Amino acid sequence: MHDLTQGSIVRHIIKMALPIAVGMLFQTLYFLIDLYFVARISGAAIAGVGAAGNLTFVIMALTQVLSVGTVTLIAQAVGRKDHGDANLVFNQSLLLALFCAVLTLAGGYAGVRPYMQTLGADEATRAAGIDYLLWYLPGLALQFAAVAMGSALRGTGIVKPTMIVQMLTVVLNAILAPVLIAGWGTGIALGVAGAGLASSIAIGLGVIALVVYFIRLEKFVGFDRAMWAPQLETWRRILRIGLPAGGEFALMFVYMAVIYAVIRDFGATAQAGFGIGGRVMQAIFLPVVAIAFAASPVAAQNVGAGHFGRVRETFRAAMGIGAVLMLALTLVCQIKPDWFVRGFTQDEAVISVAAEFLRYISWNFVASGIVFTCSGMFQALGNTIPSMISSGSRLLTFALPAVWLSHQPGFQLHHVWIVSMISVALQALLSLWLLRRQFRLRLLARPVAVVATA
Repeated sequence: MHDLTQGSIVRHIIKMALPIAVGMLFQTLYFLIDLYFVARISGAAIAGVGAAGNLTFVIMALTQVLSVGTVTLIAQAVGRKDHGDANLVFNQSLLLALFCAVLTLAGGYAGVRPYMQTLGADEATRAAGIDYLLWYLPGLALQFAAVAMGSALRGTGIVKPTMIVQMLTVVLNAILAPVLIAGWGTGIALGVAGAGLASSIAIGLGVIALVVYFIRLEKFVGFDRAMWAPQLETWRRILRIGLPAGGEFALMFVYMAVIYAVIRDFGATAQAGFGIGGRVMQAIFLPVVAIAFAASPVAAQNVGAGHFGRVRETFRAAMGIGAVLMLALTLVCQIKPDWFVRGFTQDEAVISVAAEFLRYISWNFVASGIVFTCSGMFQALGNTIPSMISSGSRLLTFALPAVWLSHQPGFQLHHVWIVSMISVALQALLSLWLLRRQFRLRLLARPVAVVATA
């Protein structure tokens, strides 16, 4: 356990953000590695895996419920020096992980075909997406256990073990992908089904590695059979914080689904370009997301300890670091957006769509950083409803105008990206206003501790 209530806030954020960013980078490589080999099959395969991959936002929404509730409650318990409550939250989160895994498998196998029939641009795209998801669903179900254990560690200020496990699983996925997708060494090419299977195997071994770590090395929280009986009050505490945060990712799924539906008439090329551009954008967001993920337990431990001046300083530090990073990435995307894309496809039409997407959407990067940072602070305060309100506003400012524009004469792809730019800017302003309000309600009337920022 690392005490984040003392010492330099900037140092705490950077020290945690670096391994978080590395771990998230390797996590993103799951998709990029699959995309690289899938792109060698066909444009329909790219579009199918891209559309199918959007379903991962639903799983991310559910894992976010578990992650945010677990991190926040454990971090606040650490700040209060309440070891018993931290351990209770961890073990109950494992029970919730099991429930969510069963739900994912049952709902996934029942809904995968209707989902792809709705979003696929053509029959080949739909078939590719179905093949991918049928083999990737076990891996998605196993994600819940990995998230529960990784979140517990992050709440105690420890992030390196999770990073190492993520790195190892991605290396394994990189080894398995060409073997299973393209048939290297075996002559048996499974295509997009091999991409899903490679990821599922790698995730499963990663979960086993984390279990071994908790049994052998973790001391502050650990498996305790006496705490495995469902305790609904603890579930309520986790879900009260986690559900609104999960709602954010669910809204992201709706947002992405709207884009796929709106651009469907432009064909598989447009969907493939957006699929690649969207995955690249997720990778570009990793630094600022890592900063937000690091700031959340730092602020939460200080909330638990009653050091409210340090909570505010954590927000200012995270905002400053994130803005610098995102400005640099915006500049790169404005100058050479296709640099990020050409490693995945040689189809000039697909490259053109993806590059145009990145050039437009990069104007959102600083605003997106603000949204992510505010979201992390809402989590630390234990109230994620404002964050969900902020994300919900995007449905009004993006989805409705985009659908309306898609029915107008002269509608073009870049109209979608322009509406997205405007909607994110408005969301950032709303997030700042909501966070300022939460600070005023929760921290203003409380004593402010001395802040260490050096």
